[in-house]
Amino acid sequence: MSSQLEGKHILVITSNTGIERDELLKPLETLRGYGATVTHASSKGGTTQTFVGDTEKAGTVESDVQLSDVDSSNFDALVIPGGTVNADTLRQDAAALRLINDFAQAGKTIAAICHGPWALIDAGVIKGKTLTSYKSVRIDLENAGAAGVVDAEVKECKANGWTLITSRTPDDLPAFNEAIARAVAG
Repeated sequence: MSSQLEGKHILVITSNTGIERDELLKPLETLRGYGATVTHASSKGGTTQTFVGDTEKAGTVESDVQLSDVDSSNFDALVIPGGTVNADTLRQDAAALRLINDFAQAGKTIAAICHGPWALIDAGVIKGKTLTSYKSVRIDLENAGAAGVVDAEVKECKANGWTLITSRTPDDLPAFNEAIARAVAG
């Protein structure tokens, strides 16, 4: 790939189970391939369980650190993978919500795919933002005060002092990963 993200640090946050495999592994692989240092933090640290389509176990991944031990000031961007269990667990995790708010308040890029925007709702950061998501999450976003919800492969919204990048499903990962790389590269 290239070194366009050399010197950049990206945080990917998950729970320890229910993570959509490709929505975790593809951003890790792609962003590292561009030269970024990418850290995977999970709710409890240690082993995380991935799935395909929320139902088929797809192997485990070791996270680098526990969410509560992460300092957002060490990172340039935040990535939130989907998976319904993952996203539903993160939206109830105080450390995850703290990190999302820290990134937004610092004006940093946040990227969320599929069900990942659920965590943004509970963090209270989507008002005034236009975004996309998995189709079953869209009404939740509207009810939480999103400025707009579109059906698009990737949606980048620069409003309220920070950049939000969202995508719908694993099929959108190439566009999602490229949008993150462009935003972080500046």
